[in-house]
Amino acid sequence: MVNVYDVPPDILIDKVAEKLKAEGKIKPPEWADFVKTGVHREKAPNQDDWWYRRVAAVLRKLYIKGPIGVSRLSSEFGGRVDRGSKPYKARKGGKSIIRTALKQLEEQGLVVNEKGRGRMISPPGRSLLDNISYDIFKELAKENVELGKY
Repeated sequence: MVNVYDVPPDILIDKVAEKLKAEGKIKPPEWADFVKTGVHREKAPNQDDWWYRRVAAVLRKLYIKGPIGVSRLSSEFGGRVDRGSKPYKARKGGKSIIRTALKQLEEQGLVVNEKGRGRMISPPGRSLLDNISYDIFKELAKENVELGKY
C-alpha cells in the first residue's frame, strides 16, 4: 500500500493543491492577497495559488504529525527572522492562515477536531492523500525514478 511517506512531498502538495482548486470548495479568504505568511517574511507570497498549496501542506502535516494543534502547526510553518547584526531567531508562522485553512478542511470533512488533542485527519482525508500518492507513485515508476521513504 502506497502512502504519503513513499512519494516526494513537493509533488504531493502540488497535486493535492490542484485537486482542491479543481473541486472549488476551498476558496482563499479575501485578505489572502495582502497577508504575509509569518513575521519572518518581508512580503506576501508571489504565487497566485499559494492558498491552495498551504491548505494542501497543512493536510499533509496532519497526516504525518496529527493530532496536532494550531500553535504546533504554526511552528512547523515558521522560519528564522533576520534581526540585523544579532543572531537569527526562530519565529512561528501566521496562525490565522492555519486556523482558516483548518476550518475549511473541517467543512469539507477532511479533518476532524478531537477535544483536548487537536485536529487530526479523517478517513476521507487519509483516503484522498493515499489515492493521490498512489497516482504519483505510478507516474514516477513509469519514469523509472528511484523512490525511497520521504
